[in-house]
Amino acid sequence: MITIRDVAREAGVSIATVSRVFNNAEAVATDTRREVRAVATRLGYSPHGTARSLITRRTATIGLILPDLYGEFFSELIRGVDHAVRAQGYHLLVSSSHADRAEVDSAMALMRGRVDGLVVMLPERQQAQVPLVSGRLPLVRLGGAPHNGDADAIVVANRDGARAMVRHLVSLGHTRIGVIAGADANSDADERMSGVRDGLEDAGLGEDALLRVAGDFSEASGFRAAREMLRADPRPTAIFALNDAMAIGALSALRAEGVNVPADIAVAGFDDIPMAQFLDPPLTTVRVDISAMGARAATRVLSHLGNGPSGSGVEIVPTTLMVRRSCGNPGAWSPTIPESLA
Repeated sequence: MITIRDVAREAGVSIATVSRVFNNAEAVATDTRREVRAVATRLGYSPHGTARSLITRRTATIGLILPDLYGEFFSELIRGVDHAVRAQGYHLLVSSSHADRAEVDSAMALMRGRVDGLVVMLPERQQAQVPLVSGRLPLVRLGGAPHNGDADAIVVANRDGARAMVRHLVSLGHTRIGVIAGADANSDADERMSGVRDGLEDAGLGEDALLRVAGDFSEASGFRAAREMLRADPRPTAIFALNDAMAIGALSALRAEGVNVPADIAVAGFDDIPMAQFLDPPLTTVRVDISAMGARAATRVLSHLGNGPSGSGVEIVPTTLMVRRSCGNPGAWSPTIPESLA
């Protein structure tokens, strides 16, 4: 096994110099740094992370705890966090809590000593209001609704986004709107439902204009909810699913029943996951820059570790209405092709 001693001997420098090179210390000449790394590469040497962390008290790793790892929303969130931490020379350790507070606490306990900071998504209403204790680790809470216990949090303008969508649907002439609600006791779902009611109130419409059917943010629940709405009398002329996954399920159910979208029923979602614009028809939705939100949370954590200007408090991520063909012809609309696919 190649050791730091082997690298030092081959490069003709001290062990301390090799250590400074791999700890990115400034007190090493550029030529020496280049030579040491070249020798290490040739010999196949890599520093022992655990031993180095004992010396530096840093692991160069950020922890991310999410309620789930399934679906495009979470993959985009992970991508944003990962890009931000990698840009600063850090790695990412990811865990799922399965939306269970005890699992959150367990994951945090297991990550302590293995990460330098934490990003935790805790959307459940009751759980989010219980302070997260991370010891001395910098911690940023992601998602959910802002509350008084927040020291450092990044949340989505859920209520504003849902309100804007309902106002858009009403402007198209819809006065009977079916809403596929999110998971029970979920703060994001609560905020979006409040925005729906705000939008109806803005339009002078009462509760009789609303048909609310339960969902759980999954495609399957959107499928079931849409089929239930088709049996309603009167049935809605527009369906607003409170996330894109449920909207995808709803589109599938309507297609299976021979219902034309948007001629018979308009469909809208929330989040603007990457596939939303490539559906048939492309999905009108409320855009959240999911990847950027993850990157912002990571940047907040890194700032507390001395990587960039510090920031704290609650930051609200804005939303944008994305009008596409699932609610009618928006004119000369065309998909935005990512540079990686162009």
